[in-house]
Amino acid sequence: MPGPELLSASPTFAHVVSRLRAAGCVFAEDEARLLLSEASGPAELSEWVARRVTGVPLEYILGWAEFCGLRMAVEPGVFVPRRRTELLVSEAVTLLRGSLATASCTTTDASSPGVVVDLCCGSGAVGVGIASGVPGAELHSADIDPVAVSCGRANVAGVGGQIHQGDLYSALPAGLRGRVRLLAVNAPYVPTGALRTMPPEARNYEPRVSLDGGADGLDLHRRVIAEAAEWLAPNGHLLIESSKRQAAGTSTLMVASGMPARTVHSEELDGTVVIGVAAGGRTVRAV
Repeated sequence: MPGPELLSASPTFAHVVSRLRAAGCVFAEDEARLLLSEASGPAELSEWVARRVTGVPLEYILGWAEFCGLRMAVEPGVFVPRRRTELLVSEAVTLLRGSLATASCTTTDASSPGVVVDLCCGSGAVGVGIASGVPGAELHSADIDPVAVSCGRANVAGVGGQIHQGDLYSALPAGLRGRVRLLAVNAPYVPTGALRTMPPEARNYEPRVSLDGGADGLDLHRRVIAEAAEWLAPNGHLLIESSKRQAAGTSTLMVASGMPARTVHSEELDGTVVIGVAAGGRTVRAV
């Protein structure tokens, strides 16, 4: 396979870039390099370019998405992991590593990061990213969509995790109740009325269930936070991806449930994460 320099200098590359740019692809050069390097030959390349020009997400064409430096298998009909969500992973990894360092100074049980749960997992990217950054974690991923669970199975199994199908916590094994050290959630948070403003490749190809967060975008956040206390271990953490606009609402929900919360934002990634901690393991709902 020719290197990036040769690909970029080829007439075929220039032609593909031109077609992608004309179709409105912002990163036409990067996409052209990927299509040329991954296609098995001219016929497949031509087919792929034609599909991309019509708006099919690049990740569906390639069959994978890059996330946290890893290749995640992605199939049509499954939410495509975004770069902004790498903030959720990095914050989770930092917390788990910190808890391991603290445990090594205070207890004899310092060898395991404990149970990590990835709710609304889609392709499983978040959980896989966390488990890759903190080896030894007991990973459980879950999603309500059978297509997502089928797609994510190989991704999650690659880091020794398990994936379950069901509606939020109902998908999880009962034995995890009260044992979850870190609960990572990238639930839908786009307000229903704002779905029409999303890029066409998202609103036309990705499942609505993975995008629609209800009237104010917080429907799933309410449900996740309401039951988090039942599943978190002592001093366990709940991390929920949000947006700049909605982070205050998510934080307010956590505080109202008895869970101190803070918000982290990355300008570089354009990512926002709200982090809550369960004091003593089981949060006490504010009256």
